Amino acid sequence: MERIGSELRRGALAAAPRSDAAPVSLGAAGDDVPAGRAPAKRAPAKRAPAPAKRAPRASKSTSARSVPGGAPSSAARSPSRTSRKPRGNGGAKDRLGLPGTGVLVTGAASGIGRETALALAEVGRPVALWDLDAAGVEETATLCRRRVAAHGSVVDVTDSAAVSAAVPEAAAALGSLGGFVHAAGVSGAMSVDFIDDALWDATLNVNVRAAAMIAKNLIEPFRAAGPGSAAVLISSIEGLFGSAMLTAYCASKGGVLGVMRSLAHRYSMEGFRVNAVCPGAVVTPMLSPAFELPGFREQLEERTPLHRIATPDEIARPIRFLLSDEASFITGTTLTIDGGLTSITAL
Repeated sequence: MERIGSELRRGALAAAPRSDAAPVSLGAAGDDVPAGRAPAKRAPAKRAPAPAKRAPRASKSTSARSVPGGAPSSAARSPSRTSRKPRGNGGAKDRLGLPGTGVLVTGAASGIGRETALALAEVGRPVALWDLDAAGVEETATLCRRRVAAHGSVVDVTDSAAVSAAVPEAAAALGSLGGFVHAAGVSGAMSVDFIDDALWDATLNVNVRAAAMIAKNLIEPFRAAGPGSAAVLISSIEGLFGSAMLTAYCASKGGVLGVMRSLAHRYSMEGFRVNAVCPGAVVTPMLSPAFELPGFREQLEERTPLHRIATPDEIARPIRFLLSDEASFITGTTLTIDGGLTSITAL
């Protein structure tokens, strides 16, 4: 700044006419001279009579600006819904817990759903937990209650009437609902040769249809919760690539990505965000049967650049990030979390 001020002074002096006109003065209040530093001394010059004093400069604060007639200017109006003062001490962990509203997590009895709920509780976000496993969802709720408010419910996410009733109940229990993680899912493991209507419908209804129906019911609670509301849908690397034995699952997880992009466009009109994660192989109850097949896990670890399988918390932490103010300009995108597997090949 001092160098810029010096160059401006030299340029102003060089351009000034050699007459008795008043010399250009740098260093007046509000000019580019560091606070508390006097302007550089120059040889005395013949001065013209001092000009009349200027009126005080208007404050740069937008709250002081006005337009003729006393109405506030557009810059002085209320900030947009996506603009708000940061809370807390500004630390990374603090920002991961913002906006601080409650989060609905489906599939919360085990696996990625449970670990996501625990990760959110760790940074102070209340959680509403849904699952068909009553004992499992209550266990997760008990663990979360050590840190935050937690409301566990047995909810069938494929039952639209049940979802419509459970969403306002969750919002009332937590005081607000400004986050959503759709971790409920079924694998639908079957090749096209043997797939039937029941398997197809069950897989698509839980993995895709439920995500859209819950998102529909969350618009009003998100509006009430205010800025920062966000959702994360869990897809899979099978949503990016095909697998012969997972026809319905691949269709459903590819569908999740399409739903995510559509929701992101719609929710953006409200100032909300929606993203998806695509995990690779994760140690969860869903994948446990496959790990029992001889050599399956070893082959998978060998093909994965990081040479191991993910744990559920390694998926939960990125989900927590996407729900937080740390990800305030991220929407409509997909985060692949697979140890590098799809960077070189597909499953």
